[in-house]
Amino acid sequence: MLALNLRPALVAVSPLADTIRVDSGMSAASVSLLTALPLLCFGLLAPLAPRIGRLLGTERALLATMALVCAGTALRMLDSVLALFAGTLVIGAGIAVANVLLPGLIKRDFPTRTGLMTGLYSMSLFGGAALAAGVTLPVRQAGDMTWRTTLACWGALALVALLVWLPQTRSRTRTAAATARAAAHPVRGLWRSPLAWQVTAYMGLQSLGYYAAAAWLPTLLTDAGTSPANAGWMLSFSSLLGIAGSFLAPVVAGRRIGTGTLAVLGAVLCALGFTGLLVAPVAGAYLWMVLLGLGQGVAISLALLFILHRAPDARHTAQLSSMAQCLGYTLAATGPAVLGAIHDASHTWTLPLIVLLVLLVPQIAAGLGASRPLHVAGRP
Repeated sequence: MLALNLRPALVAVSPLADTIRVDSGMSAASVSLLTALPLLCFGLLAPLAPRIGRLLGTERALLATMALVCAGTALRMLDSVLALFAGTLVIGAGIAVANVLLPGLIKRDFPTRTGLMTGLYSMSLFGGAALAAGVTLPVRQAGDMTWRTTLACWGALALVALLVWLPQTRSRTRTAAATARAAAHPVRGLWRSPLAWQVTAYMGLQSLGYYAAAAWLPTLLTDAGTSPANAGWMLSFSSLLGIAGSFLAPVVAGRRIGTGTLAVLGAVLCALGFTGLLVAPVAGAYLWMVLLGLGQGVAISLALLFILHRAPDARHTAQLSSMAQCLGYTLAATGPAVLGAIHDASHTWTLPLIVLLVLLVPQIAAGLGASRPLHVAGRP
């Protein structure tokens, strides 16, 4: 339930981007900051997440993250551009801490089932994104709502997660608290580990591609002649396919298909999807969404799996997760804004799509490096 809430408040902006831009008078690049700002929060606050987990305990810290998401969505209801961005920052802060703590929780509580739990976690991420992409516009139209009220509706889902998680804070054990304290102490040499940097690079590059596509895909399709409602559905459809890719990849990884092969496969699928959008964005839209959804699903689940498999214990997992998400999401934050600026300058989506295609090359290289059966502590 927690993972289900880590994307809707962000993805819901994309189907409403044109409406927000026209109503507020902002440029496309400015609107893209609504996607980029949470990613900057992910990067800047990731190093603090293990410390927050130590101070509050993992369970209580995760409860606080949902409270922040609720508060941020409520703040975005105010009739002010400043409140819109402030609410987005609050949401980003909550999700940033949850992003780091949840992989450590999986490593702590399910050390022998990391593949399955990573699949379920990734599936929930994509499920939340698909829900937001597909339901946001229909909810707005059915309720005759403003875009501000529509964005605020996603706070209800976060409130449900908060209430569901509340009993966990009352049953936290001394072992859990000790694990959180241990995880907060820095791991020596982690930032000098080539393997840790490869995990970080893969996290950043796949996140950049995902968030850039999520931010601009509906606008790209609308510019190509698709209706806004159908463009939002296309993003949702892509996310639905991502559920399948994100669940299956970690389950089969290491059993039938190596993680290196999966890293290449995910990038190739994304490349085919971006190429299709470049050549025939409307005629083959469903096929391109299938390819993008599956490719991005594989890539996101692998990024999480690399953090879990390249760390020998919960302490290393928390620190590697912090490093990968700090630098990775800071890199990813540039994607929506830079691609929006390129589009504003060129008045076409050709150059932004070419940039996304080129970035898949270093993503493959980082994925192959992170696939080596080693730990960041230097042990196999």
